[in-house]
Amino acid sequence: MAGSLIKIAETTVTSAVASVTLTGIDSTYDVYMVKANDVVPSTDGAFLSYRFTVSGTADSSANYDHAYKILRTDTTFSNNSNTNQTNLFELTGGTGTGEATQFIHYLFNFNNASEYSFVTIESTGFDNAPILAGFQGGGVLTVAQACDGYNIFYSTGDIASGTFTLYGLKK
Repeated sequence: MAGSLIKIAETTVTSAVASVTLTGIDSTYDVYMVKANDVVPSTDGAFLSYRFTVSGTADSSANYDHAYKILRTDTTFSNNSNTNQTNLFELTGGTGTGEATQFIHYLFNFNNASEYSFVTIESTGFDNAPILAGFQGGGVLTVAQACDGYNIFYSTGDIASGTFTLYGLKK
């Protein structure tokens, strides 16, 4: 994979912001990757959430479906799935020392107006309990439209810190 990731955009949050939007998705690549490191919310227990953007604006329609396996150190593994949501979500965040989330998401069909846009999700982090947790799964926006970016936010409060990077995968 060396040399096959091409950095398109990067945002580092050092003071609280409501959301981060990574743009630059077009027909140059078939698959894109979003990587995040040390993402921390301003509010304990907020869910890390995502929306796809269309013409630079986050699509908040109730057309997101997802399914995840939730991996936790304090209890047995579990499953989560929902349909017709206004966003995709995963780990809850914590504000304590060492409580942060890391993730890698792969984006498929984003630039194809004739297909649904899909995302695979892999994440891990310490939440507000604090316990080690991880998500493995994916989601889809069930509207055939071209998407040009990725919007990241917390269900309540702001993103206090984190680094977010968008890559294209060479064809």
